[in-house]
Amino acid sequence: MPHETTRVAIIGAGPAGLLLSWALREAGIDSIVVENRSQEYVLARIRAGVLEQGSVETLTRLGLGDRLASEGLQHDGIFLQYAGERHNVNFNELIGRTVTVYGQQQVVKDLATAHAAAGSTIYYEASDVAVDGLLTKHPCVTFVHDGAQHTIDADFVVGADGFHGICRASIPTEEITLFDRSYPYAWLGILADVAPSSDELVYALHEDGFAMLSMRSPVVSRLYLQVDPADDIAQWSDSRIWEALHTRLSTPGWTLNEGPITDKSITPMRSFVASRLAYGNLFLVGDAGHIVPPTGAKGLNSAISDVTQLAAALTAFYANNETLLSSYSETALARQWRVQQFSRWMTEMLHTSPGDLQTGAFDYRSQLGQLDYVTHSPLAQRMLAEQYTGLLLQ
Repeated sequence: MPHETTRVAIIGAGPAGLLLSWALREAGIDSIVVENRSQEYVLARIRAGVLEQGSVETLTRLGLGDRLASEGLQHDGIFLQYAGERHNVNFNELIGRTVTVYGQQQVVKDLATAHAAAGSTIYYEASDVAVDGLLTKHPCVTFVHDGAQHTIDADFVVGADGFHGICRASIPTEEITLFDRSYPYAWLGILADVAPSSDELVYALHEDGFAMLSMRSPVVSRLYLQVDPADDIAQWSDSRIWEALHTRLSTPGWTLNEGPITDKSITPMRSFVASRLAYGNLFLVGDAGHIVPPTGAKGLNSAISDVTQLAAALTAFYANNETLLSSYSETALARQWRVQQFSRWMTEMLHTSPGDLQTGAFDYRSQLGQLDYVTHSPLAQRMLAEQYTGLLLQ
């Protein structure tokens, strides 16, 4: 029965878990990562694609910025589109900050490459993962790998295992409150082998529903449509998708480029926050503790901010300063609720209501008024720019 000891045992080898392990390694703190999926599965997951400036700075500071610098697409702002007109909000001119389009898959690939070169201990395809002794000084993680039972004794366990993981579920129900909200719409997302039709991201409100034009590279476009959460992806042929995108993104004199669709899926939209990100010597980061609707591009960035704060707190702890670690949950959640507010605001401003005709007509015209205000008020644009490019860590 393999028995190992480490300072920090991390459950989950997505971007949050791998980044935390790497940040701790850079600080001279050993860790072991345990993941129930295969590495191929983790590397293939298509997720977020927009990095806040602070996220770019964090990855660069940790020595993970070479490919990001050469292949990432830096953007000065976004377009907000409504009533058939497109309006630019230039973050760089407003506040001197930018965002970078660089897919989550690429971030994970960079992390996996760095860990492989450094010889990090990462167990993929681990089954029967469990945590125990969270209120003791030395919690442990048990799992099965390659048919053998493993035990890891650690100072701390970190749950980076997503919404459905075991770590948050290990906190007694009477010790945690879950705040959850589902939205009455979903996103149908596609990847298409075609050059992006805009040099900036486009967020469009249309009477038929929201649409978004994004990208993953100079030759790959990422596009989204608002659909009903109950929709079946099989009912959305490629031609139907392109027809809806043309309708919702159309502006005079502009053309949407079409290309082969290589991936398409429907993702429900929800907001979720756990009331605590710490329990004994267990800490939660990323989706294990909170989820945002994707409209504000905050999912991956929120995970990176959690990791940045927790890595600093653990580093301080091992330098005999426990203050940051004892306040991690409170500090991280305070930032997260501000992020939740922004994500909800963006979502409700840009998605049409599924209510009755009279209510839907009122809501749509109210949204037009809201967008008209945002695109014509320098103060409102600065607020949008500050939050979209990323709130500074306190």
